[in-house]
Amino acid sequence: MKANLKLLMAFSFCWTSVSFDYAFSQLESVSKFGAGADFYSNYIWRGTKYGTGPVIQPSVKYSGKMLTAGAWASTDFNGFQEADLYFSVALPAGFSAGITDYYYSGLDYFDYSNATGSHAYEFNAGFVKAGFSFAGNFILNEAGGAGSRGGDKYFQAGYTFSNFTLFLGAGDGWHTYDPDTGEDKFAICNLGLGAIKQ
Repeated sequence: MKANLKLLMAFSFCWTSVSFDYAFSQLESVSKFGAGADFYSNYIWRGTKYGTGPVIQPSVKYSGKMLTAGAWASTDFNGFQEADLYFSVALPAGFSAGITDYYYSGLDYFDYSNATGSHAYEFNAGFVKAGFSFAGNFILNEAGGAGSRGGDKYFQAGYTFSNFTLFLGAGDGWHTYDPDTGEDKFAICNLGLGAIKQ
């Protein structure tokens, strides 16, 4: 049995990052609002490059004791734009769960149809223990405009050492879809090595 493996290895460099945080406490519970922006040479998500050239990625986030909610966007200088909303809940023993709403500008914001829908909703689950991390993601709907096929899966495992991190991701659906063949078989699609400066 022969297996065809198509692996995209792409690199993106972070130029600079700016952020600010506002924290307040009330009745022993700590809440934090934050905003920032990152600049990258390219936008690469789960092994696939989106858009062309340098990007700016602004974000705003609220972090409570258990709940995190925010908005994140990416835009390049050639017209590609994405804007996502998300929330997650921290669970005991290093587990977490949440939902992400992926939206691509230029599409009708209120189009929720299968054929041309502009929102892909993804359930996210994660686990972190010491340097090890594992995440599982599942697309809940088909949205032709956003590119989700419905039932798309993605899993990623990683380990962070003192000065670098390694990760490996695999998925199907919009992560591995080949427009030439129409296939979207589950396969490794993301492999990374990152350096950490402290």
